[in-house]
Amino acid sequence: MSVPMQAVLRYDTDDPYAVRAVFHPPGQGRTVEWFFGRDMLAEALGGRTGRGDVHMWPDVDSGRDVVLVALCSPGGSALLRLPARGVESFLRETWSAVPSGAESDRLDLDAELAQLLAGS
Repeated sequence: MSVPMQAVLRYDTDDPYAVRAVFHPPGQGRTVEWFFGRDMLAEALGGRTGRGDVHMWPDVDSGRDVVLVALCSPGGSALLRLPARGVESFLRETWSAVPSGAESDRLDLDAELAQLLAGS
């Protein structure tokens, strides 16, 4: 069964390796969030990629270039079709905020490690 669903991709420079996808399933009154690697999304424009519960690949759907995103969880699964041009535009914006390869410059690993150790 195919159901149209609104989805928003978000990027936060404080988490420079990740893309957050926020979905609004119709009739549920709540959102569903998935996180995946920015590099994975970029790789999906040119070929199959995926790890664990997230797999992506390029395709042509009704004459339009799309990126297919397959999500699987114990609660269910979904196959999403994202317009490839929209994905490319989104990625360009993220790369202007944090260039590819410069993600680690945005992280304070000492502070992250201290926070992890404080909780143990």
